[in-house]
Parts: sequence; structure tokens; C-alpha cells
Amino acid sequence: MNSTAPGAIAQHAYLSAAIDAAHVGGRVLQDWIGRFSVREKSRANLVTEADEASQSAIVQFLKNRFPQHGFLGEEGLHDHNSASDALWIIDPLDGTSNYVHGFPYYAVSIALWVGNRLEAGVIFDPTRNETFAAACGNGATLNGQPIRTSGETELKSAMAMASLPVATDPENPAVKRFLSALTKVQTVQRTGSAALNLAYVAAGRVDCFWSSSLHPWDVAAGALLVTEAGGTITKLDGSTFDIFVPDLLSAATASLGRELVTALR
Repeated sequence: MNSTAPGAIAQHAYLSAAIDAAHVGGRVLQDWIGRFSVREKSRANLVTEADEASQSAIVQFLKNRFPQHGFLGEEGLHDHNSASDALWIIDPLDGTSNYVHGFPYYAVSIALWVGNRLEAGVIFDPTRNETFAAACGNGATLNGQPIRTSGETELKSAMAMASLPVATDPENPAVKRFLSALTKVQTVQRTGSAALNLAYVAAGRVDCFWSSSLHPWDVAAGALLVTEAGGTITKLDGSTFDIFVPDLLSAATASLGRELVTALR
């Protein structure tokens, strides 16, 4: 693959395109409300025409701007291009179960991976018209205004979010971690949208979030948002995070992250 080192102009173009594409996808989602049908990809793992239509619209929009780039997405999208090491990582509807049930906690997530790092990331919540955006080395924003993590350092005062695997059972280690955390944090919630959980960590609304069952499209944009907003992203054992490995622990501060590593063992 060719090496790509985007400068400030290219990075701005990437982030601007990601924002526009996320809004395109969000409009498609809202347009499908009340007229989609639902099917299961696997037990309790839902997909609708809205997921697929949103992804198609996002990919078409980005391909028109960057025809040589590759694409990776939740709904069967795996389109790498050997002419470029730029890869768009797309979740056209993060929180499908919420969307299906009319619970307004879902989002479009788009990130650009170039070479071996995240360059740009956007999470768009169409129900609140909130656009969380980040560019590598240039901070994170919400609707154009800078955001920072909460700065929380103590587990006992933290509001936490956790993801559990779809159709899980009581013996799953993720369930045991969730139950263990109940006694150590101020409160722990499960919301159904990893992308928004990470965006909320970045914006200081939530102090930490962890999961061991996510895909790159669930976490890529959010991971960049958290780090650019001053937070930390590691694996559950505190080692270096890899967006292609389902093992994530995000925290408002490094000290809170270290407490979590110990608490979730």
C-alpha cells in the first residue's frame, strides 16, 4: 500500500466529509422511522432496511469524494482498495435495537483509519442533532465547540457505561464484570449504543465505558473522540488498545482507567 501522511488541509477535508456523510446517514435513518421491517442476523442481533439504506448512502457520498479509499462497515461492507491505505470504518446505525423500539439513543459512526492510526472520527445523533467530531492531534468538538472529559479520578464517584454481548448468558465474563462494577462505581448503565457511550465519555457526560464484544465500526470514531478530549483508551487489562480487537476500556482520566483495570479483573 502507498503511504499516506495527511497534512492539515487533507485532514480538514476528511473530517468535513465525515461530518457531511454522517448527516446524510442520519437523515436516512429518520426518514425510515415508522416504515422499516426488522430481521435477525443472529439471535437478538437486529438489522433493518434503515441500517442498509444509511450505509449505502454514506458509502456513495464518501466514494464520490474519495474514490480510491477503502471501506469497512457493519452491514457486510468490506471494500479495500490496494491503491490507498485509507479505510473508512462505518456503522450506519449504532443502537439498532434502540432504534427499532423507538428509544432515542442511537447514532451514525464514521471514522477514517490511515496507515496505522485514526485520522478523523464523527458520531452523529440525529435525535438530538448532536455532532461529535475529532481529528488526530486537533481535539474533539460537539457541534463545533471544544469538549473535554469530566476529569473524574475516583471510581466511587464515577458514572459508568458497559456493553454486554448480544443474547448473552449469566455465566459470560462480561456479565460478571458488570455485576462486579455495581459495587465499585457510583452507577453503571447499559444503553445499547457503544458509539454514543464513547461520545458521552468524551463530552464529560459519562466517566467511563468498557466492552469485550465490539467491532471496529462500533468503536473507531469514539476511541478517537475520547483520546482527543483528554481521556484514555486501553484494553481491559490496561495494555495498548487495538480497534480491531474486541477489548476496550475508556476513562475520563488515566488514574480512573487504572482503578477500573483493577476493579474489573
